[in-house]
Amino acid sequence: MLILLLLGSPAAAEDAKKSNYLTDIALCNGTDHASLEARVNGCTALIASGHGKTAALAIAYNNRGNAYAAKGDYDRAIQDFDQSIQLNPTYVKAFNNRGVAYLKKGEYDLAIKALDGAIQLNPSYGSAFANRARAYLKKHEYDRAARDYDEAIRLEPNLEAVWSGRCWTQAILGALEAALEDCNKALQLASNNAATYDSRGLIYLKMGKFDAAIDDYSSALQLDPKLASALYGRGLARLKTGDKAGSNADIALAKTIQVKIGNDFTRYGVR
Repeated sequence: MLILLLLGSPAAAEDAKKSNYLTDIALCNGTDHASLEARVNGCTALIASGHGKTAALAIAYNNRGNAYAAKGDYDRAIQDFDQSIQLNPTYVKAFNNRGVAYLKKGEYDLAIKALDGAIQLNPSYGSAFANRARAYLKKHEYDRAARDYDEAIRLEPNLEAVWSGRCWTQAILGALEAALEDCNKALQLASNNAATYDSRGLIYLKMGKFDAAIDDYSSALQLDPKLASALYGRGLARLKTGDKAGSNADIALAKTIQVKIGNDFTRYGVR
């Protein structure tokens, strides 16, 4: 679609610079696993060329925004998503991507506002509901997060992340059996997600199944050795099994990674 929008007419297709346009389009679209810098350069060339139609330029800005976001340059990403939306106010992906960029920046209210826009444009956009749920989680608005995960699962039940996210949310809310079902479903879809093992570890910890909690926290740490919540949770579970030395080591290491991790567990209902 981007090729057709940019070339516009047979005359443009016959232009001597056609091969350059096609190369830039491929780079901007991330074809053949183009590097982030190559994607930025390709999109920039398309934007600067002046040959693109409005809808195509909106796509180019959105794609460049995604590349900047992947590089961790969220301010530039948001500027590009803003420009994409200005060019095409109905481009739902740009609203969603802007929301994710704000989420990564820690600006959760702005993330929710952008994702509200995506959902208004497309009420069947499951990923936007999942991303808004993540923003509500960051604001500790767990009931709202759970409702958004419910909707995301209804719309896109094959996404592992939505099951994992709802598992974590319900574990915090105390709906432990339902949370356990969600985590098991998430692990059926993808067994290499540290966050899901971490979530199930919290469930078992709250259920008093301390050996199972230790096993899951250890699985999470094999995948992500610096996951503070898994270290702290395993430390609490080890303390309950009488392994005071192991507990102290896990909790101390967790606090070097995230100083106030204990406050989080208090909020989760675990002391």
